[in-house]
Amino acid sequence: MGHDNDKKKENDSSLLRWIGRFILVAIILIITSLITPGFSIHGIWSFLIAAVVISGLDYLVELLMGVDASPFGKGIKGFIIAAIIIYLAQFLVPNMGVSVMGAVLAAIVIGILDAIFPARAM
Repeated sequence: MGHDNDKKKENDSSLLRWIGRFILVAIILIITSLITPGFSIHGIWSFLIAAVVISGLDYLVELLMGVDASPFGKGIKGFIIAAIIIYLAQFLVPNMGVSVMGAVLAAIVIGILDAIFPARAM
């Protein structure tokens, strides 16, 4: 019985970490949209959807290609993939607009914020 309780606590802990990371990613996207020209998201639901979409695209790229898509994760390759993910996300997220230059600048800003905050945004 004690083993079942430990497993439940571990699952609860990982769920809380995931929710915390998700909220942090949304906050990073809010900051990024405020300071990055060519990158805009409007509305709290759009920020939350963007956090899910960008995290999901990052996960798929890492799963399929074995490439860490964080802007500073794998040098120039990771940076370019991060910019592409950010650019493509606009087609899946309502009220999100990204220019090509905005995606590049957002990848830089997200990479810097990733270095400051303890959770990976991408």
